[in-house]
Amino acid sequence: MNKPPDYSKGGPNQVSKLLKSLYGLKQASIQWYAKLTSHLLDFGFSQSKADYSLFVKTTNDSFTALLVYVDDILVASDSHDSIAALKVFLNDHFKIKDLGPLRYFLGIEVARCSQGIYICQCKYALDILADSGTLGSKPIKVPMDQNLKLSKAVGSTLKDPSIYRRLVGRLLYLTITRPDISYVVHTLSQFMATPTSAHLAAAHKVLKYIKTTPAQGILFSTASSLQLSTYCDSDWASCPDTRRSVTGYCVLIGNSLISWKSKKQIVVSHSSAEAEYRAMAATCSELTWLRFLLTDLQVDHPQAAQLFCDNQAALHIAANPLFHERTKHIEIDCHSIRDKILDGSISTSHVSTHLQLVDFLTKALPFSVLHTHLLKMGIVNFYSPSCEGVLQHTSATSCYSQGPSTTSRLPSTDYTREEGPD
Repeated sequence: MNKPPDYSKGGPNQVSKLLKSLYGLKQASIQWYAKLTSHLLDFGFSQSKADYSLFVKTTNDSFTALLVYVDDILVASDSHDSIAALKVFLNDHFKIKDLGPLRYFLGIEVARCSQGIYICQCKYALDILADSGTLGSKPIKVPMDQNLKLSKAVGSTLKDPSIYRRLVGRLLYLTITRPDISYVVHTLSQFMATPTSAHLAAAHKVLKYIKTTPAQGILFSTASSLQLSTYCDSDWASCPDTRRSVTGYCVLIGNSLISWKSKKQIVVSHSSAEAEYRAMAATCSELTWLRFLLTDLQVDHPQAAQLFCDNQAALHIAANPLFHERTKHIEIDCHSIRDKILDGSISTSHVSTHLQLVDFLTKALPFSVLHTHLLKMGIVNFYSPSCEGVLQHTSATSCYSQGPSTTSRLPSTDYTREEGPD
């Protein structure tokens, strides 16, 4: 590092040796993470290879999982004694603040009841509505009109595009617990460079939809089995500017939604079957990663994961190891799904189009269809009559804050910072 301006020792071309990390330096965050990791490994934790922010520890009578985000930590265990011992160990090496049972973490609200664990971002959603001045607007039932096709040439260019960019950025974080707006936010994020009035109007419509159900979130049911099942779909050549298709998939463990994605494909597909096949390949990659993650969490899943697709041609391409004239241009990495089918880790099945749960991640749907699909995946509104008074804010999971950070905190986070290690 360069010498301070008032430091006169040494020659003019000499530099100083950094003895410890300081706040504000680029090296501070990586040095803090390296020191935390080394202490956790010494305490008996092992670092997950599927997610490097996850640490697990298994003993004869307990299992403990620890998740790190910058200087905030979540700890979950089947033994209160293990959590208490971990807190004492961390407090001996760092200055920490125990925030008690998990109720609020990085803008995500957590509630527990006899039915399961419910997460949402109600406060964060209301903050977005308040900052954008749409708290008094009329609520609507769908986030996007069915016939709306946004493109670069629609509308007039905004004089201040930063308003649009900040709004879409905040909506992107809201999709952590709101899969129902993933498709429209994914569409809006494609116009960050030169947004227009039409794009801003579509974003404001999403805000009106959020106002209808600000507390909508995901319920992880206690009655769920440990069977992985996946629905994948694509909307062929739906982008009017590039004619690329949109991939959408959702992964459930039992009847609880744990992963989803809505993303434009990187190439133009020649047919709807090719687009669906590419969606199956992307879903297969996600399933492979999730199986590694479940192994780290000591969850045994020897049975094949179920992959549902509504395109018969794509299913036949995956099951048939032969190359044909219409499929030999597809990249080799897409054909990796065949190996997963042959080794028995994935089994494919056909599902009717009207039962395709992931349709809302590839296109705009009417309210009745959207509402039905969301209910089937455990996406519920906290303040609906069916949920009112059921969920209780109690948790056996602990969270606390510690350590230095060079990352800015979200406006809605109420954690306090502590002085980090030397």
